[in-house]
Amino acid sequence: MAILLLLLLVAGGLFVSVLIDPPPGVLILEYHKVNDWSQDVYTVPTAEFTAQMDELLAQGYTTISLLDFLRAKKGKQPLPEKPLILTFDDGYMDNYTDMLPILEARGMKATVFMVTNDIGLPGYLSWNALKDMQERGIEIGSHTANHLPLTEMSPAEADNELRASKLIMEWNGIRTIFGFSYPNGKYADYITALLKKNEYLAAVTGEPGLNTMATNPYLLQRINIPRPRLGMTEFRFRLYKAAICARLGLWSHRQT
Repeated sequence: MAILLLLLLVAGGLFVSVLIDPPPGVLILEYHKVNDWSQDVYTVPTAEFTAQMDELLAQGYTTISLLDFLRAKKGKQPLPEKPLILTFDDGYMDNYTDMLPILEARGMKATVFMVTNDIGLPGYLSWNALKDMQERGIEIGSHTANHLPLTEMSPAEADNELRASKLIMEWNGIRTIFGFSYPNGKYADYITALLKKNEYLAAVTGEPGLNTMATNPYLLQRINIPRPRLGMTEFRFRLYKAAICARLGLWSHRQT
């Protein structure tokens, strides 16, 4: 009982500390689908997503792109006071039909990581939708060609996944692809080397925290936002989770 009480006091102290003096850093959120017909854990209903975006704006967040963050790391542009990167993995069609109008109505931007060989398949973004999204301020990145964990294949196969995904999109009229999302969040040192070889400039993981100018751009931390079960209380907790992980210094090996 005494140990449990101590743990609760420590947790409460951390929570209060991030409320009073939140650690600095760029928050990155990880989404997948936004619609009202899918029921899986990867889908956030449109009303819930709208409420989440309004909450972020109410808390003072300003959305930026991965490229904005990379430019800021090089001193080429300033960051807003509370920068936020919204990311969407896999490239579902609802990112175009449902997510994009919600963001546009609020002057927000996002990054969509595409599984290249899924482009045009039922339920996934088409080439025309991707091009239109890019024209309307959505950043397009890679999620490999086939959405297979890179660490479970040979280096040559991983290299081909990275190279093919980037080249196919660029050959089909998508502007330069420089951002990447690791399938299943799995990465290794040799994978980041392959990313550099193929001229990617940044990559996001699935590990929680905040990102600073010292964060390795190939190991950016994100907070996953699944289908909510406890409404805005759960969403706010996930935002605090990023700050608490940053306060504790978790994954500090990510510094360049």
